[in-house]
Amino acid sequence: MKTIILEPNFDNVEAEVLVIGVPEHPENITGWDGFVSSFSSRLPEWVKSGDVKTEFKSIVKMPSVETGGYKRVIFIGLGLHKELTEDRLRQVFAAVGKELASMKAASAAIWTAPFTNDKLTCEDVVFAATEGIGLGMYKFEGYRTDSNERDIALETLSFLSSFDEDELKAAFEVGKVHAYAVNEARNLVNMPPNILTATKMADYAREVAEKYDFEIEVLGKKEMEELGMGAILAVNKGSVEEPKLIVMKYAATEKWEDVIGLVGKGITYDTGGYSLKTKDGMVGMKGDMGGAAAVLGAMTIIGELRPAKNVIAVIASTDNMVSGDAFKPDDVITSLSGKTIEVLNTDAEGRLVLADAVTYAKQAGADCLIDVATLTGGVIVALGMDKTGALTNDEEFFEEFMQASMETDEFVWRLPLTENDKKRLRKSDVADLNNSPGRDGHMIFGGGFVGEFVGDTPWIHLDIAGTSDAVAAHDLGPKGATGVMVRTLATLVERLAETDREV
Repeated sequence: MKTIILEPNFDNVEAEVLVIGVPEHPENITGWDGFVSSFSSRLPEWVKSGDVKTEFKSIVKMPSVETGGYKRVIFIGLGLHKELTEDRLRQVFAAVGKELASMKAASAAIWTAPFTNDKLTCEDVVFAATEGIGLGMYKFEGYRTDSNERDIALETLSFLSSFDEDELKAAFEVGKVHAYAVNEARNLVNMPPNILTATKMADYAREVAEKYDFEIEVLGKKEMEELGMGAILAVNKGSVEEPKLIVMKYAATEKWEDVIGLVGKGITYDTGGYSLKTKDGMVGMKGDMGGAAAVLGAMTIIGELRPAKNVIAVIASTDNMVSGDAFKPDDVITSLSGKTIEVLNTDAEGRLVLADAVTYAKQAGADCLIDVATLTGGVIVALGMDKTGALTNDEEFFEEFMQASMETDEFVWRLPLTENDKKRLRKSDVADLNNSPGRDGHMIFGGGFVGEFVGDTPWIHLDIAGTSDAVAAHDLGPKGATGVMVRTLATLVERLAETDREV
């Protein structure tokens, strides 16, 4: 998709669709009379009667009344003009994106003036529009063979604005890569497990690394055995697919220091192992690598935008299957850190692979860590399907992260991790830790277990079991994978780069 910046002259618009925002009292928008004159003198009457709606996200489509460069108009309601925020803009433009997709439009133009206010510049509008439309238009193609028809991609997105062209084009590029990276993560999560194996995920990571000139190393079973990565190897024991530890390094400075580690859980399918899930509970477990997808998506944004912050991404990938060789409850395993673990629940496998992954990230130079995982059903019980749960051991680091999450409007709620919780994790007659102290506080114990391997390293745990997948269409996309945390992780890295520059 490319962009064209045009002066706000409606007679010169060349696009299939023109997008016009309609707030309450649109007559107060500078240039509104000019648009009315170019479209139809009856437009104020239609707004007053409600035929063209001002309610937030309400869409009305109309053909062009006069013969001109655009064929149709999408009027999108904005509600109170002063209440517009970047997040509300993102929702508005995602709704527009869905409409453009249904119309199979190849080109669209947006008049920026109605979307700006005292808090939102034209640059903000272009970014939100490009990101929101890209997210809203997403559709997983899948593997159906009953139709040869393919959706038409939006090829050109024009903006009518007198603002600086270079700055608007820069905002467009950032919004485009945000949407692209989220949609790539969505594709990964939506892929079936017989197609997206650990090996295929490693192949995808290599493509990302090659595209953005990242250093990459992929450890297989042999390398893991030599290093003593007993936790991820235990989870892999029941599988015929080889495990992979994917390690990508983005070196933004000459010295490998002040490194943030992004660690993703990459369980490509989870049966639960001998702690077997129900047949209904197993459906959808292709998405148990949502954390890995989030990290890979964030690395795509980082690769495009090149922030001045060193990043290491570590993804632990395998499936969790049942066989005569599979690990089982009562086993004791030894992790890469040297700590021993009593296995009480083979369905608590994500925390095991993360234990080795965060240990590896620390050994590779990470000075702070964020792990992302579809870890527990407990986070859904605690917070619902629309909230990501978090744990941390560092207030300052977490505050910086929360600023990033508020900027992207990806809701995160912190839960407590107490000394009593840690004692329960360390309660075992035969090992240093147990991997499942109980069903109560399940999200806390899952994330807290990973925390036992980070030591004093500033650390944040994100449980996206509820937010990684949507059971129905939502503001920013369709049913299925959401690509949650891609934008927040990348935004955090950018914020940290800015902080480092100021220091």
